[in-house]
Amino acid sequence: MSTGFEEFATEHATPLLRYATVLTGDPHLAQDVVQEVLFRAQQKWARIGSVDAPGAYLKRMVTNEYPGWRRRLRAHLPLTGVDPPEPDPTAHHDEREAMLQRIDRLPRKQKAAVVLRYYEGCDDAEIAAVPGCAQVTVRSHISRAPAVLRADERVRQSR
Repeated sequence: MSTGFEEFATEHATPLLRYATVLTGDPHLAQDVVQEVLFRAQQKWARIGSVDAPGAYLKRMVTNEYPGWRRRLRAHLPLTGVDPPEPDPTAHHDEREAMLQRIDRLPRKQKAAVVLRYYEGCDDAEIAAVPGCAQVTVRSHISRAPAVLRADERVRQSR
């Protein structure tokens, strides 16, 4: 039984925004991505609302929407003369912020797997449904991510 879009959006907007914030590394960009995804989902709600897991479907939409926003921002910023926002100068003191920045440098699918596992608490099957990959691929992404994060930390500390 499908639920109304407004009820669904009310229940799932905050978790989607949390996921998008960790995925993008930018809370403002995350809001834009989630807003776009919810707008598109509302237009197609008759179909999306009838799938088994509309929440997972929308997470997949967020995962797929993010690279497009990055491309559009890169294409737009040089034309406007606006520099990308500078990172918070106090971020190096905040361990959580530092970890989010390192996660942001992971490849897109690896980043999605890490965010879904450690920030959303999803199991392999739930994670595999978002990017549409096999569970063994999810385990591969999850097992490789700590090595990439440790290497990134060593490079950052050596500077």
